[in-house]
Amino acid sequence: MFRVLSGAWALFLGMMLLQVGNGMQGTVLGLRGVIEGFSTLQLSVIMSCYFVGFLFGSRMAPQMIRRVGHVRVFAALGSMISAVMILYPTVTDPWAWSVGRVVIGFCFSGVFVTAESWLNNSASNGTRGKALSLYMIVQMIGLVSAQGLIVLADPAGYVLFVIPCVLVSLSFAPILLSVGPTPSFDTTKPLSLLQILKISPLGCVGMFLTGGVFAAQFGMAAVYGAEAGLSVGQISIFVASFYTAALLAQYPLGWLSDRMDRRVLIAIVALVTGIGGVIGMLLGETFWLLLLAAILIGGSSNPLYALLIAYTNDFLELDDMAAAAGGMLFINGVGAIAGPLMLGWMMSLMGPGGYFFYIAILMFAMVLYAIYRMTQRPAPQASPSDGFAPVTRSASPVAVEFAQEIAIDAAQNEKPA
Repeated sequence: MFRVLSGAWALFLGMMLLQVGNGMQGTVLGLRGVIEGFSTLQLSVIMSCYFVGFLFGSRMAPQMIRRVGHVRVFAALGSMISAVMILYPTVTDPWAWSVGRVVIGFCFSGVFVTAESWLNNSASNGTRGKALSLYMIVQMIGLVSAQGLIVLADPAGYVLFVIPCVLVSLSFAPILLSVGPTPSFDTTKPLSLLQILKISPLGCVGMFLTGGVFAAQFGMAAVYGAEAGLSVGQISIFVASFYTAALLAQYPLGWLSDRMDRRVLIAIVALVTGIGGVIGMLLGETFWLLLLAAILIGGSSNPLYALLIAYTNDFLELDDMAAAAGGMLFINGVGAIAGPLMLGWMMSLMGPGGYFFYIAILMFAMVLYAIYRMTQRPAPQASPSDGFAPVTRSASPVAVEFAQEIAIDAAQNEKPA
């Protein structure tokens, strides 16, 4: 692990700073939007636009990199991120913020594609798993740290918009100055969505539902906190609880998933998320119970993303694993786009409690569908093969394919010589 960190510390440091900036801008926009008098529905549209940009960026960034190269794409997108962040408090209009979120999502997606392709290129077969694990850890550290910075200034001012702008700008220095030769870029052609649906119905449905829940955490948690009357400090702790729990639960759940029927574990984890939603909806007025709900939701729903990829891989040929990653990511992205829109509508009808009601409904639906799928075909043979690879929802297609390569290596190592 130390050897991996020493060889790519600049890349990891840069990505952590990027996620600090990314995590801050999502939370600060939610807080500032409420201060500016934006409706819950308007804020849900604004938050949804990030995932629209991210989805398009995932598709277009590889073409941009092939045309002008990693360094130019990296620098250009980074400049646009900083520019949009500093413009948010200057033009406080819902439509302007929506356009800015599309641009921010597009740029972050392109930056992640670029950085993750560098990371994948620098990793060998022996260090690939450790590199991905470290990458996930620094991303989560960045997102959690971002919430601690929220309390440094008043969301009604400019400082909280300047800080992420500066951090994003600084993040490119260690990456561009220290990373070695740029890698060749080649993405696999994804399977069609219909093919993936036939191969793994639970994987596809689960990915869509998980996308909606992740969008609720990443985009709308701060909106919920503001609508519920929490202080800025309480909101930062509330949002940080999601990501801290996700980091701690990822590996234990991954270890379990390689040793049992993944569908059972998926159903159990989704049930825990749903229970967290019920606790938040009924008992969220008590702050420590609200944090308990956030811990249950974050610690169970975030690992679902990697669990569903691992489960889908169980039914794929080795040559199709990487190809399926693009389709799965697209399905998850569609769910993330639709999620805030549905959530905003529910909160406009039910008040803040609609936030947790929405999460509970999606996860209980996944529980029922997972149980139904258990009746349709037998489980694949389980073995302690380490087929699970940790990967976050905020990762680009490169990181998802990176995780798929780990699963492929594990499967190939299992084959008799």
